[in-house]
Amino acid sequence: MRKNFYMLLIGIMTLTQLSAQNAKRTKNQNSYIAKDFSYLLGLTKLDDSLLKMHFKLYHGYVNNTNYLIQEISKLANSGKALTYEFGALKRRLGWEFDGMRLHELYFSNMGGKTTLSKGAPLYKSIVKYFGSYENWENDFKATGKIRGIGWVVLYFDPAQSRLINVWINEHDLGHLATGDIILVMDVWEHAYLTQFGLDRGAYINTFFDSINWDVANRRYIQYRNIGHPAY
Repeated sequence: MRKNFYMLLIGIMTLTQLSAQNAKRTKNQNSYIAKDFSYLLGLTKLDDSLLKMHFKLYHGYVNNTNYLIQEISKLANSGKALTYEFGALKRRLGWEFDGMRLHELYFSNMGGKTTLSKGAPLYKSIVKYFGSYENWENDFKATGKIRGIGWVVLYFDPAQSRLINVWINEHDLGHLATGDIILVMDVWEHAYLTQFGLDRGAYINTFFDSINWDVANRRYIQYRNIGHPAY
């Protein structure tokens, strides 16, 4: 399994380098710009070498998103919107974009040193819909141990003002329509394999030790207060 992982990693890194070259050639004012998460180095229990590798993979998603948007636009503007190439690139865009955005949310909700306060609105909502914080945490961690690669996302459903833990296949399959993302955990192998080997549970526990609950609670308050039209 490790051999296959490293072969995949080499492929992704190569794609990232090619995408970076394309990004330099085609960058414009509408391009997405990779965020700097280097402040996490030394701030979590994840190895700095693991995080640096992960940052490079994230940059690849940003570059690929920009490249796809530009290439799709070129095809559309040249009268090739009904071509196979146009359709293939359109299908790929959601995967790359979600890979970019999920990584941003994941890195952003790490770097904390404290637990979720019992007085926090997010904590109270968790207890309301899961019975207790412990029930929610067990559910979230169990979701993270589902066989396969993907993400675990704590969603806020604005229609019912409730919280739901969700498994996301890869990047783009399994999202809840109209759902607002509160907390994200990456459970692709590249998020933990070089430090924890096959012990995903150890990685998940380390992730929980590093959650920035201020960020997660702020996201919850923001989405709860926005309000949504009737569905």
